[in-house]
Amino acid sequence: MGAIETKLKQMGLELPETHPYPSPNRTSAVRAGNVLYLSGHGTGRQKMPLGIRPFGKVGREVSEQEGYLCAKSVALCMMASIKQAIGDLDRVKRVIRLYGMVNCAPDFDRHMAVIDGASDLFYELWGPEYGRHARAAVGIAGLPRGAVLEIMGEFELQPEGFDIAAES
Repeated sequence: MGAIETKLKQMGLELPETHPYPSPNRTSAVRAGNVLYLSGHGTGRQKMPLGIRPFGKVGREVSEQEGYLCAKSVALCMMASIKQAIGDLDRVKRVIRLYGMVNCAPDFDRHMAVIDGASDLFYELWGPEYGRHARAAVGIAGLPRGAVLEIMGEFELQPEGFDIAAES
């Protein structure tokens, strides 16, 4: 178990199972050079960690605090996809950017506070130098299957030949 997964365990968190995509025309992650691009990960497709409410609109059926927990849960799913794609979360050098979409009531305007659930977790795991990232958090009228939110991300990977064990 690498350093990032050890930190997760110490926080009482673990990675969930990854969700298989229903069509061969898309995947959870694509690597281009030393950047890993993640597809949108949301609350409406699979069993989610942390016992979250996976469906509904923030500001109506889902509170801001529940939305925050949803974003943290989605971040765990994103990390499970990263691990599946590259084998070890310690191969992630830095979090580059997150794009969060919040399914919300028309008068809800605290999208940033909801997506902080993911941002705070990545910041805590990778630290201020490599966990701080660019980000967008927007409110939208709806998401597939009524999901609470969906987050996409980009992650810089350690260069080929990087020795994870030497850095631990």
